[in-house]
Amino acid sequence: MLKFGTDGVRGVANAELTPELALALGRAAARVLGGDRFAIGRDTRRSGPMLEAALCAGLVSEGVSVDLLGVAPTPEVAWWSVTSEAPAAVVSASHNPFPDNGIKLFAAGGRKLADDIEARLEHELQRLLGGAASVQADAPTGAGVGAVRTVSAAARSGYRAGVAGSLSGRGLAGLRAVVDCAHGAASVVAPGVLADLGVDVEVIHADPDGTNINAGCGSTHPQELARVVAERSADVGVAFDGDADRVLLVDATGELVDGDHIIAICAIDRHERGVLAGDSVVVTVMTNLGFRLAMDKRGIHVVDTQVGDRYVLEELESRRLDLGGEQSGHVIFRDLATTGDGLLTALQVLDVVVRSGRSLADLAAEAMTRLPQVLRNVRVAERDPAIVERLSGPIAAVEARLGDHGRVLVRPSGTEPLVRVMVEAPTEDEASAAADELIEAVESLGGG
Repeated sequence: MLKFGTDGVRGVANAELTPELALALGRAAARVLGGDRFAIGRDTRRSGPMLEAALCAGLVSEGVSVDLLGVAPTPEVAWWSVTSEAPAAVVSASHNPFPDNGIKLFAAGGRKLADDIEARLEHELQRLLGGAASVQADAPTGAGVGAVRTVSAAARSGYRAGVAGSLSGRGLAGLRAVVDCAHGAASVVAPGVLADLGVDVEVIHADPDGTNINAGCGSTHPQELARVVAERSADVGVAFDGDADRVLLVDATGELVDGDHIIAICAIDRHERGVLAGDSVVVTVMTNLGFRLAMDKRGIHVVDTQVGDRYVLEELESRRLDLGGEQSGHVIFRDLATTGDGLLTALQVLDVVVRSGRSLADLAAEAMTRLPQVLRNVRVAERDPAIVERLSGPIAAVEARLGDHGRVLVRPSGTEPLVRVMVEAPTEDEASAAADELIEAVESLGGG
């Protein structure tokens, strides 16, 4: 059975993530999350309607009525959960290739599920798939079966208005942007919102056919976007992933502006305006050292978490901070949304561009300088959670040599017999040499 990861369940549709599993998950969600109403949105994958139907059937069989949002970005589904105070689900595998699909769940109020709730869901799902308690003695019948309602795009206009409203009445007139929708859920929302704010928009990869989501486009493949931006002399390129919860940008020269730069630009802008909560940002351990040095220079505190946007959000909430995210472009503005939102993030950066009167390239260059980063995987005979402790000597030696101008991160994979070695240093050669040294140390302890 598929296990809950940091973003719900995910696997190859109709092989690992089957209609039977989706049906059981719908029933488990109804029993564990409670309430009498639920919303479901999906991205543009061919398998989406199949899994949506199965998930919906599980919910209504437990007496829960379902609002079907159809193709909708993940953050719009979270917004619906917030405004309706009801749980919700997104059928999407985000940035994964087309054959995959997934189901991510939100608790009422648009929040990702707490660990204890996920554990209860997994337990109930196992019971259902195992045949135990598959039908409750008091299963609803007749009018007790949940109703299904298809929600029109017009009825969901509040999300679009809310995202645009994050600019407090300001517009983005004068900007020319190329928008890459990854043939995904952004296709139905992003171009219109940007155009309504005054952006001169050229749209690419917004013709989903069920099989082309993320295929050579979007935030995982921004090369064509960079080429089009340069060819059209646009000011900026905007690249979404399949479910539009993350975004990467391209400046007028065709250079990629990743999540580290996006967070840096927004953190510095908020800091200078006196509205950066706690004068702090939350990022993961994979965030480039150049970001950390840039924040330190400006008096902005950096809080580290393990990899995964859910951990970023947990730190933001526990510390009452507002801005954080990942290098991948999954950025959270906790004062504006309950989850990562690619469109919201793009608007926040473009707002800085317009208010400052500066180009995105200038803002990104001033915000931070990326240090060369070398990331390598070393196969080992078997997973060893204690391997980092056993490597403490070699790691300390490399760290001492790099000092404040470099960084080392060695961590075992959580799922494979691999050790991930990451080194950042002032030059590519220094980073590669340090990584080679650490790889040799890993292999001496039993590499595969």
